[in-house]
Amino acid sequence: VNIGLYNSVTPVLQGSPELLHKHSRYQYYFLTMCLLTQRNQNKRFFLTPHQSVPAISRQAQTTKKIFISWLLFLSLPDCPPLGLESLRVDDSQIQASSYQRSGLGPHRGRLNIQSGIEDGDLYDGAWCAEYKDQHQWLQVDAIYHTLFTGVILQGRNSIWSWDWVHTYKVQLSNDSVNWETCMNGTEEAIFEGNQNPETPVLGRLPVPTVARFIRINPQTWYFNGTICLRAEIMGCRVDDPTDIYASERELGSKDDLDFRHHNYKEMRKLMKSVTEECPDITHVYTIGKSYMGFKLYVMVISDNPSKHELGEPEFRYVAGMHGNEVLGRELVLNLMQYLCREYKKGNQRVVRLVTETRIHLLPSMNPDGYEDAYVKGSELAGWADGRYSFEGIDLNHNFPDLNNIMWDAQETAADKSKVSNHYIPIPEYYTKEDAMVAPETRAVISWMQDIPFVLSANLHGGELVVTYPFDCTRDWAPVEDTPTADNAFFRWLATVYASTNLVMANPDRRICHSEDFQSHNNIINGGAWHTVPGSMNDFSYLHTNCFEVTVELSCDKFPHASELPIEWENNKESLLVYMEQVGIKGVIRDKLTKQGIADAVIKVEDHDHDIRSAADGDYWRLLNPGEYKVVVWAEGYFPSMRRCNVGMEPHPTICDFTMTKTPLQRLKEIRAKGGKIPQDLQLRLRALRLRKLRASTKAINRRRESQRLQQARKARSTGAQRA
Repeated sequence: VNIGLYNSVTPVLQGSPELLHKHSRYQYYFLTMCLLTQRNQNKRFFLTPHQSVPAISRQAQTTKKIFISWLLFLSLPDCPPLGLESLRVDDSQIQASSYQRSGLGPHRGRLNIQSGIEDGDLYDGAWCAEYKDQHQWLQVDAIYHTLFTGVILQGRNSIWSWDWVHTYKVQLSNDSVNWETCMNGTEEAIFEGNQNPETPVLGRLPVPTVARFIRINPQTWYFNGTICLRAEIMGCRVDDPTDIYASERELGSKDDLDFRHHNYKEMRKLMKSVTEECPDITHVYTIGKSYMGFKLYVMVISDNPSKHELGEPEFRYVAGMHGNEVLGRELVLNLMQYLCREYKKGNQRVVRLVTETRIHLLPSMNPDGYEDAYVKGSELAGWADGRYSFEGIDLNHNFPDLNNIMWDAQETAADKSKVSNHYIPIPEYYTKEDAMVAPETRAVISWMQDIPFVLSANLHGGELVVTYPFDCTRDWAPVEDTPTADNAFFRWLATVYASTNLVMANPDRRICHSEDFQSHNNIINGGAWHTVPGSMNDFSYLHTNCFEVTVELSCDKFPHASELPIEWENNKESLLVYMEQVGIKGVIRDKLTKQGIADAVIKVEDHDHDIRSAADGDYWRLLNPGEYKVVVWAEGYFPSMRRCNVGMEPHPTICDFTMTKTPLQRLKEIRAKGGKIPQDLQLRLRALRLRKLRASTKAINRRRESQRLQQARKARSTGAQRA
């Protein structure tokens, strides 16, 4: 290990070579640094493994000008990124030799930073030097002495320009005045850069070196472009024994949770460990399989986790819809552990959540995509690797587009109030076997049908903002504010999460890429950001009773494991308070039998969006505080009306209904006059389409399993022939 220009070396372990050699299971290096005179105080001495420490004379040991330290490194450190991508590195820490304009300044030279739509604005997708020569550089001040181990490089993000660096040198300094170039033996090291704009490439330093400043010095670049790059620096901060405040500045979490990235196998182990730790309040089930056969696991946390309880709302968090946006996955896994342990400790807030809510946690909706990104790692997965399903489908555009079905019906209807605004059936084309519908999407739709979810959040990454429906715009406008009938409550839901998120709520934070969401209080209508036809949020609102928002959790889609404790603290309160949102709830019963009435329609005055009661007759309607006129209608019953008041208290208002059946004599009179008895045809069509979707899903799964068996037989046959 090259300690470079670091002059305050603290011995990790001192002793004779004979003593150190006893640790034979480690490969270690002795390193000696002698500071004799001002002239050669930066001189470095390298010794090979197991080489003896030079003998030191008694006279030398007593000389005040001599400082000797023996260091034992058990292995080369796996250093984390400094934080250019995650924004831990401030703009003021990044400088450059030159830049073409402000939008291509050094502060834009961050790994995976995304440009605005137009080139030439303040938010372009890289640092670009003003001149095309080998004297250009991008410089990062690590603030503290750092053991630098590598550089990750990427080209310019732009839909109009192609620019990247082919090769580069790395220079290090302790004072930003005197620089030394990284050496590869006796020659200056030349690092391989990029061959395209987007694929990140890691260049490891031949010898990890301690310094404070680091420079990237491009040598060659794309022949038809210019010097442009995005970068991340890998390095470990070196502890300073004289800094008594170092421990106070360390960021992390006091919660003892499993802060690391979990692949499919490790995720299953963690979920199993939580169920073993809290068997009374947890239950794990699967809702289907991915294209590659990974099971979509869900954990339920509740005082009676295996079944729905009358009047208890069903809540869900869904993470990993885009496989490379991994923070949501780890937050959901951390939430499982946290709820389990805090419940056992008697944390009253958690106990109330667990006993009054049935919480469903789906950590990985797209496990195929995640495994692809996981193999490449947090810094090398790029911006899109693992985003899509194995079949190349963006799952957030894969749900039925019910928005345009509703809007088209409203435009052609003589009376728009007669057009259904909820429980809109899946279109016929979507149920066919050859429809481009991912198995993960089919599984989630079926899951939504089986459980009467009330509230949900879809956890994404790559930005810092909470979006709310509608995500799809009318008339295919690329950007247009497209509110729902519950726009006020959706804005409240989004604000609840954004205002309690420690990063979003920070008024001094830097924007992630090109959008200043702080001007919108970190919330925005989905359509006002960019149109997303076929989103899960819109489908959930129009096809079920569930209100759902999307939470963009961080600028970095795949944060390094070292960032996870900080991200948990940033989001912990938001995750909890979001589950506590309320409105009115109750049970709709038959006046004579007292039995619950399923699929009754609950209408709230001045809210052009209805919901339905669940199988046992219970319902939940999310509303802001206020007084509401509520009317309930069910097939074969007289309508029932009540006024319900939603207060400021953190618990729902009970608003039950009893309904009286329509007399048989009245039904006979209607038939005698040739009239039709009112029927809920929309509900029946919805159920029919769901049966067709499930049937086509089964047929596809049988065909896919048959293909897998054939491939396995063929592989065994080929292996036998070779043998």
